Amino acid sequence: MAQPPPDVEGDDCLPAYRHLFCPDLLRDKVAFITGGGSGIGFRIAEIFMRHGCHTAIASRSLPRVLTAARKLAAATGRRCLPLSMDVRVPPAVMAAVDQALKEFGKIDILINCAAGNFLCPAGALSFNAFKTVLDIDTSGTFNVSRVLYEKFLRDHGGVIVNITATLGHRGQVLQVHAGSAKAAVDAMTRHLAVEWGPQNIRVNSLAPGPISGTEGLRRLGGPQASLSTRVAVSPLQRLGNKTEIAHCVLFLASPLASFVTGAVLVADGGAWLTFPNDVKGLADFASFSAKL
Repeated sequence: MAQPPPDVEGDDCLPAYRHLFCPDLLRDKVAFITGGGSGIGFRIAEIFMRHGCHTAIASRSLPRVLTAARKLAAATGRRCLPLSMDVRVPPAVMAAVDQALKEFGKIDILINCAAGNFLCPAGALSFNAFKTVLDIDTSGTFNVSRVLYEKFLRDHGGVIVNITATLGHRGQVLQVHAGSAKAAVDAMTRHLAVEWGPQNIRVNSLAPGPISGTEGLRRLGGPQASLSTRVAVSPLQRLGNKTEIAHCVLFLASPLASFVTGAVLVADGGAWLTFPNDVKGLADFASFSAKL
């Protein structure tokens, strides 16, 4: 069985990296990455930069992306522009995209990675909490894609990769909000692939499973014993790591996937096929209510 590539916990760059793809696969390309200041988005930025790409990383937290950009540039020698932006606010998206275009002159790749999630039973989920997740995940993905299409991609072509999830593939307890939001993004991927293909724009989704070293796993993975049991029954019997997910995104964003569009690539070790739905565990959340 293939061993996973090395990874590190937290939002730090890899101390060493072995190229599995050509090192100049994305040479002098520019990627705009939402949620690029932490977690999977941070590692995507790093792996892209290690393959010759410059990046603009966007987050609501300016201190977070400032710190991330310094780490990424120091580790890779490529340029990284930190941007403060809320994907839910179109004027803020426009301003950030304008700033990236002023800095780099182009944006070849968009990675929609910004997301919000938490565990909550549907019966206790507030109306505003449900709306908030859809605003970030679904509307945010459309907002950034739409702005970048108008400002650059429509006339120059490019690639969009939406980071989604497998939650909506089968239905997952405690995740109606995130599952609905990500399923909508997967549908959006197909629609945009059809509409924007004639402009030489490829649009795909990447659906990760449980990934080690992420805030999502820390918040959503549940008790360690329970997580270990669920991982053990998945086909590859382990968690994925951020570098593996970044490699999948690198493939979709690169010329290696030049004839791939409208696809959803699941990268979860087969877990969505076998992960048990802990319906009994709903009792533990009976008094919990999300009131965002």
